[in-house]
Amino acid sequence: MLKVFLRSLFVVLCLAGLSEPALAVAVDQPLDDPRQEARARAIHKQLRCLVCQNQSIEDSNAALARDLRILVRERITAGDNDEAAIRYIVERYGDWVLLQPPVKAGTALLWIGPVLFLILAIAVMVVWYRRRSSPVAGAIEPLSSEEQDRLKNLLADRDQQ
Repeated sequence: MLKVFLRSLFVVLCLAGLSEPALAVAVDQPLDDPRQEARARAIHKQLRCLVCQNQSIEDSNAALARDLRILVRERITAGDNDEAAIRYIVERYGDWVLLQPPVKAGTALLWIGPVLFLILAIAVMVVWYRRRSSPVAGAIEPLSSEEQDRLKNLLADRDQQ
């Protein structure tokens, strides 16, 4: 029984030792040329993390963001200019990978949508305000002097009975 336990422990420790190198590559390897690294970081700030969605790949800790950072660095090392490196990523992941998507027919709703929503919200508020401030049909009006006299007579007759 002890022999089985020791074998199992040995296997677990060996597997743990094999997984240690995976932790060593968690940090991005910067490029040797500082100008190329600065270009890569500028591109990283323009690309959206597809996992986090509202972060650039520069700020994200997701594995996919790390892979995209490595891919951008590879493209720069291969001699691509900034536009070519960005175009390479966009061809594979679509315009959605850009934090600032281009204005074109496919992305028009992204640019016009907030304005349309604002106009709709203002229209709803105007309609709501007009309905509240306009007199309601069948609203109670103050009694005329004749109606007040008649009401007094009816109440007096009721009290006498």
